[in-house]
Amino acid sequence: MTQEARCVIIGGGAMGVGLLYYLAQEGWTDTILLEKGELTSGSTWHAAGLIPNFIGDLNMAKVHEEAVALYPRLEAETGLSAGWHGCGAIRLARTDDEVDWHRYVHAMLTQFGIESHLIGPSEIRERHPLLEDLSDVQFGFYTPNDGWTDPSGCTNAMARGARNLGCEIRRHTMVTDMNHLPDGRWEIIATPGGMHGKGADDSYRIVCEHVVNAAGHYAPQLGAMVCLDVPIVSVIHQYLVTEPLPAMIDLGFEPPVTRDPRASCYYRREIDGLLVGPYEMSDSRVYGVEGIDWAHDFHLTGENVDVLEECLEYTAMRIPTFAEAGIKQIVSGPITHTPDSGYLMGPAPGLRNYWHCNGASIGITQGPGAGKYLAQWMVHGQTEINVRGMDPRRFGDHTGPRSTFAIAKAEDEYHEMYQVRLPGEFRAAGRPQKTNPIYDRLDRLGAQWQEVYGWERPQYYSPDGTGERHSFRRSNAFDPVGDEVRGVRQRVGIADITAFASFEVVGADAAALLDRLSANRLPARDGGIRLTHMLTDLGGIECEMTIARLAPDRFYLTSAIMGQSHDLDWLVQNVAAGEDVTVSDVTDSTGILAVTGPRARDVLAPLTGADLSNEAFRWLTAAEIEVAGVPCVALRVSYVGELGWELHCGMDRLVELYDAVVAAGETHGMVHFGSYAMNVMRIEKAYKAWGSELTTEITPIEARLERFVDLSRPFVGRDATVARRDQPEPLSMVLVYCEVDATDNDVRGNEPAFDGDGNVMGIATSGTWGHTVGRSLAFVYVAPEFEAPGSTFELDLLGDRRTATVLADPAYDPANTAPRA
Repeated sequence: MTQEARCVIIGGGAMGVGLLYYLAQEGWTDTILLEKGELTSGSTWHAAGLIPNFIGDLNMAKVHEEAVALYPRLEAETGLSAGWHGCGAIRLARTDDEVDWHRYVHAMLTQFGIESHLIGPSEIRERHPLLEDLSDVQFGFYTPNDGWTDPSGCTNAMARGARNLGCEIRRHTMVTDMNHLPDGRWEIIATPGGMHGKGADDSYRIVCEHVVNAAGHYAPQLGAMVCLDVPIVSVIHQYLVTEPLPAMIDLGFEPPVTRDPRASCYYRREIDGLLVGPYEMSDSRVYGVEGIDWAHDFHLTGENVDVLEECLEYTAMRIPTFAEAGIKQIVSGPITHTPDSGYLMGPAPGLRNYWHCNGASIGITQGPGAGKYLAQWMVHGQTEINVRGMDPRRFGDHTGPRSTFAIAKAEDEYHEMYQVRLPGEFRAAGRPQKTNPIYDRLDRLGAQWQEVYGWERPQYYSPDGTGERHSFRRSNAFDPVGDEVRGVRQRVGIADITAFASFEVVGADAAALLDRLSANRLPARDGGIRLTHMLTDLGGIECEMTIARLAPDRFYLTSAIMGQSHDLDWLVQNVAAGEDVTVSDVTDSTGILAVTGPRARDVLAPLTGADLSNEAFRWLTAAEIEVAGVPCVALRVSYVGELGWELHCGMDRLVELYDAVVAAGETHGMVHFGSYAMNVMRIEKAYKAWGSELTTEITPIEARLERFVDLSRPFVGRDATVARRDQPEPLSMVLVYCEVDATDNDVRGNEPAFDGDGNVMGIATSGTWGHTVGRSLAFVYVAPEFEAPGSTFELDLLGDRRTATVLADPAYDPANTAPRA
């Protein structure tokens, strides 16, 4: 038997059912959810069901808010209770770093109307009298509108809501195979009866346009059916439920859910007892790395209370009544983790219309929001929030579920669940994965490393080898970074930028493809370079790439390394039938050095027979030349706004090229610089960045990118861009560049902007201290009435309101003479 459907979702936990519910809301009722057992029978059913508003990422906070909004109203809509307990929550802050983090999150949540309060120890104890020892606590982060819910109840309520709109759920239906058909659709082979079906004779076939892997800790096994590595590792989590406690009964109310970083535990009421959920800070246990038995429904793992001893001792100190409690139940079961603890929501790399909705370590919280925004993505081609941090393609090919990296990161993320995440901190677990041939040379110079898409990239160079003391305020990296910036601006610098994505697009129709996708015009001549943005049908900014035309049928493209598989998919999947185009990802075989600064030409000229004069090698042009005998594609561009070249060579020749350039630069006072200094200089030049200023949430009109858009020709997203430009109502926001009256900390992104009456009217996207210009600078989206140069507004920087003043021009080199020198 063959059946056709628009979409098939595989997995009936909170993530899969959340997506089914919101696809139904979007009108995709020709959707079938397949579950091998009962709904919630994987890891959903044994979750503690906590629903926090507190999270350090703006867009993930919007995901969490969807659960807080949905669960209380589901019973009225569906007749089934979600088991909502709106008791609020308190997260304890002990250290100065935690205090700064909580201030940052408090300001961030204020930006879109989530109520939160920073309360002192006396008010904490008033709201939760069982928390007796608060001697180490500076304050608590109180969110009055969140709480917890029943995992099975909320999932089944969403399921009923989807069924009521026409979607279908098939329980006890085992998916045994899937295939990508020649016409682009997906074939799903399923067996009724789940693991107890009679086998191939019972199997039937569903052909669908879209398939979604929502299989939770089975997601890697489901992905393996189509040769897909899914970067999920399950870690066993345990929680304890006590016998009834007289002190809890005597309260007469349900206290807020509490998260305690000292104990690395959460606490909530469970009937008349206490539920304690520790995230042990060492010795966690991964589960099912080699595969999980498909027959495990409602399965728990063996308990191991010994590893929880330290956490529980701290719990007894915080809540003395716990020390005398009898333990009624211990729940021990696997939960999924990705290498960054964010879930996977969006397209699988390299596959058309295969979607992920899995990998959540708090899926009860994230199921509704993930479902809502993935449904928007599937139906409309973009979302109303920035989902770049949720896109499965943010991980590289080193992150498969059995890899050392994925396992080490899952364990480390689990251990650090309740610890502060400091800006610029990249933990050592699982590293290094990808290093280029000059890694050891840079390491000996004191490079302080960050991991990005698997690559090791220098953040800055420490003169004495001392690592950064990461902070929300200016750190000990401040002065070394300033020296790097001044060295580049005054003399010349070299940066290893190998960790950028590189593509070759060739063929008779290569120009047609790129012209169709690019909002800007393509280079008209061989050797031309253009910065271009690629848009969705709705005008959102999907990609940013630099395109160099090497021949009429040969183009070389570069983009951010985090966009490597994303951008490759965008190019490949937009090739029209019959077009003569080949897209090749050459990232891993290409080494890249940036040589930039006023003396860049002096350094490179003796190393090449090519004419590097301004007349022969103009700004924004490219040429294939030899440097120190090494063949290179040389791009005269500079992300820091100086005279400079990027030298792209074969990875096997990178050492040779690097050594020659460093030797030539010695007499010119050349400095090595890292990503921190690069970010400082790009903001001093008012260069906007993909992923922060430029996202699918906005069009080039709000981002004020009109000079990079050629509306005289058709391209993907043109009509939506014109409509946004010509809409009669005012824009909701526009991007401005400003100076900030900062103290010891600068804009990092996601800080709210306030008008003169104290109302939130905008949001910051990125900022820094400008070492060259001696000013704190930032990009901020604001209401249009604040766009004019000289306009002022306030930003919340770690609890302080600081004045921002809109600038008319870049703080550094407003006439743009430096890169043209």
